[in-house]
Amino acid sequence: KNVFVVSMMLITCSRFHLGVLGDRLTVLRSPSYVTFLDGQWPISGEKVPSLVALTMGFSVHEDLDWPGLQAGPLFQRPRANVLVVVRGVDSLSLPNNITSYPLDNPVPFTLDSVASTVHTLFADSTPVVLQLAPSEERLYMMGMANTVFEDLPVTLQQIRGRLSQEGSILNSLPVNSLSRNNEADLLFLSEIQVLHDISALLQRHRHLAKDHAPDLYSLELSGLEEISRHYGKDSPQFQDATSILASILQKFAADVFGVYSNNAVVEVVTVQNFETPLTRRSRSILATNQISNSQRPYNLAYQYNFQYAVIFNIILWLMIVLVLAVIAIAYNLWNMDPGYDSIIYRMTNQKIRLD
Repeated sequence: KNVFVVSMMLITCSRFHLGVLGDRLTVLRSPSYVTFLDGQWPISGEKVPSLVALTMGFSVHEDLDWPGLQAGPLFQRPRANVLVVVRGVDSLSLPNNITSYPLDNPVPFTLDSVASTVHTLFADSTPVVLQLAPSEERLYMMGMANTVFEDLPVTLQQIRGRLSQEGSILNSLPVNSLSRNNEADLLFLSEIQVLHDISALLQRHRHLAKDHAPDLYSLELSGLEEISRHYGKDSPQFQDATSILASILQKFAADVFGVYSNNAVVEVVTVQNFETPLTRRSRSILATNQISNSQRPYNLAYQYNFQYAVIFNIILWLMIVLVLAVIAIAYNLWNMDPGYDSIIYRMTNQKIRLD
């Protein structure tokens, strides 16, 4: 019995280190000034948008009580954040030297609040905001994304045509046991094609990474989920698809990281299935989070918003500096010798002496 217990503990520990016991949040790339600490601190799925906002240097409505992200410099922020959500698998075969955390409460989430913040703070600029889910034929673009990614295939029919055109991944990617005629395989290959096209467009339009406005990419992939549902997790098709996606994601992260001159954060969320897959929220990039009125029956407004502390500090220290400046100027004027410090009185005294 003791041997059995010890063996079960070893199997559990080995599985834990391999990251196959639950969903994961993995940081593929991050600049040196965005520090993710090593540890196994779980993060809730609903807190992922707040984590993305903090990595980009934005404020959040509620403090993120999670020790995995260390506070960074105030005047240095990444130029882009790329979040890839992979459904149908709890972990991928990624390098051991990257940072990964368990994901608790994997509820459906969007980056609409972060996109709205980018749109509000950088309305005069042209940031790239791209939210894409090929499986549901959803594409939301804003800023420079409207002109650069306007020809990006989104619907399944468009991607089918893209797979047969020049530059298709089918010409260079070994599909192994995957079929080009099956709907599930075609969906997975189409998502790989979209990742390839986004990377190619960014490398072709490198000027997008040169402006001061941060860019946001939110990509949701569900091809593995369809392959798992169609073939099963023990099938060679699922194993080949998992291996292909892991390598493609690493290459995609490296390409994006290089385009932004090592000033981008690339995260991958792997989730087996969402706890509430049938209740999905609206994905309008200009929509703000609607606050429930259950705790405010009289529709009373808040006394201040989440930027109150920032505005208060700016006004406070500006007033202190102005008061100190007025005191210093008044003191110097009060103790000024008109015949010595002022050129007007000095010339007058000389003229009087000459007369």
